[in-house]
Amino acid sequence: MSVEIKQHQPGKDLEDFIQVAFEVFGDDPAWVPPLHMEITDRLTPEKNPFFEHAEVALFTAWKDGKAVGRISAQIDHEHLRIHQDNAGFFGFFDTVDDQEVASALVAAAEGWLANRGMTVMRGPFSLSINEETGMLVEGFDSPPTIMSPHHRSYQAGLAEGAGLEKAKDCYGWKHQVAPAPPRAQKAWETITSLPEVQFRSVSPRNLKKEVRDILDVFNDAWQHNWGFVPATDAEAEKMAADLQLILDKELSFFAEIDGQPVAICVCLPNLNEVIADFEGKLTPVTVAKLIWRLKIRRPKSARLMLLGIRTDLRGKKRYAPLAMAVIAELVRRGLKQGYDWAELGWTLEDNRLINATIRSMGATIYKRYRLFEKPIGA
Repeated sequence: MSVEIKQHQPGKDLEDFIQVAFEVFGDDPAWVPPLHMEITDRLTPEKNPFFEHAEVALFTAWKDGKAVGRISAQIDHEHLRIHQDNAGFFGFFDTVDDQEVASALVAAAEGWLANRGMTVMRGPFSLSINEETGMLVEGFDSPPTIMSPHHRSYQAGLAEGAGLEKAKDCYGWKHQVAPAPPRAQKAWETITSLPEVQFRSVSPRNLKKEVRDILDVFNDAWQHNWGFVPATDAEAEKMAADLQLILDKELSFFAEIDGQPVAICVCLPNLNEVIADFEGKLTPVTVAKLIWRLKIRRPKSARLMLLGIRTDLRGKKRYAPLAMAVIAELVRRGLKQGYDWAELGWTLEDNRLINATIRSMGATIYKRYRLFEKPIGA
């Protein structure tokens, strides 16, 4: 039978779009069903400030009366303002192993973007580069960490069959928490011996201001990175609200010089370790389990989400060891808190400096996420 494509309005008829994941991943032992409530909020304009500067369309594919695939298409006007590359994006690209289904979905997203004047299609981003980024192409045997993508091993092949080509790969690094190697320890000792430098934990009591300070450093540190889009004030407020429950203040901290934040580290407990058996549902029972597992039993894994240093410090010899010292400080804190391992990343495949720094800490690449693109109309 031919494939039927249905379009869904963000914030409205989301049930089928969300349930497609259970059809695609239901027999995948590595998949962790995301919380239904979190995905619904992310796809609802009134609850996600991304929609304040973006347009989004959602599509499902149907075959033999069953929903067998999905994709989103989005235009981020903040991205267009900064990069002026006429690129539209796709995300949430999950299908059964069927080229006809995958190609029909890519065509639907491409057509929607073409009708709005876009000339390049890039992704997956679900929904933005500041959320889940890339398609998993290596590392299918282990569960995704918090806010990391997961795909079936055949999905990249279907993407290529639909005309998408590799744009760039990103790395997910696995780091077994252990004492920092000598070089990193020396960097930490050098930095902490400077009287003007201190490490300070993020304060949960003043999280809105702390998040603004985090994003101020983030927007400066990442401004020249490929595809970078700064977070807006509204997105900062949403981030503060989202962090309130899961933040471990010992894993998220600033490096300050004379009391001013110059570097950030945001490492979050791995929520996916906590919710793996919830089937995406929050009930009174699972909420109680969620709180107990987060606050009492505590996760043994984490994910380093953000680590960055202000650009004006990078050429100063006095602070040259700062990046490695921040990672060494995170390792010290992770050991103290009893974590076993963390995913560091993602990092861009061509970011040689940060990749070399992470590798020198003993981390290894255990997942690879691919970004694809396609000239629209090609």
